[in-house]
Amino acid sequence: MSTPARIEQQCGLRERKKAKTRLSIREHAMRLFVEQGYENTTIEQIAEAAEVSPSTFFRYFPTKEDVVIQDDYDPLLASAFLEQPASLPPLAALREAVRLVYGEVLAYDEQTILRRIQLVWAIPSLRARQMEGQIATMTMLTAAIAERTGRPTDDFAVRVFTGAVVGGWIAAVERWVRSDGEERLIGLMDEALVLLEEGLPL
Repeated sequence: MSTPARIEQQCGLRERKKAKTRLSIREHAMRLFVEQGYENTTIEQIAEAAEVSPSTFFRYFPTKEDVVIQDDYDPLLASAFLEQPASLPPLAALREAVRLVYGEVLAYDEQTILRRIQLVWAIPSLRARQMEGQIATMTMLTAAIAERTGRPTDDFAVRVFTGAVVGGWIAAVERWVRSDGEERLIGLMDEALVLLEEGLPL
């Protein structure tokens, strides 16, 4: 069991060990959710399967919902976005950042991510928590876009831009889930950004 290289590169040894424990807990949780259902799976069962104590589980995930909702990708995306050449406009820089980060993440574990999102869409309590995650993504992306463009985070154009990007990605995820993973998520995310680049021709 390992973690995506981009995560490992940004972590020390202790953080890499923590990332592997976190990943192990999530993988066992997802297996149990598939085998016996989300509602029928307890934190104690997940901890036992992952060979950790319930208290260790709570150090990594405050609730059972967080096993499905949380991920480590937003900071990686922001970092990759800010590292793009200054000559690239924001949407082009985002396209490259998506290719770098999600290309690696999805190649590593696309089916687990698909199962997580399918659970989110199927369970009302998870859908409500996912909204919090989307707001956090918008906050992170707003800060990154503001930094790259030299504008304040409360700039209306920055916030509209961010909302359009995140809205496009939500549509991409919806289509991905409906295709049961037959379409590639990274291609759909890129297509959403291309549509924004083209001014959404309808």
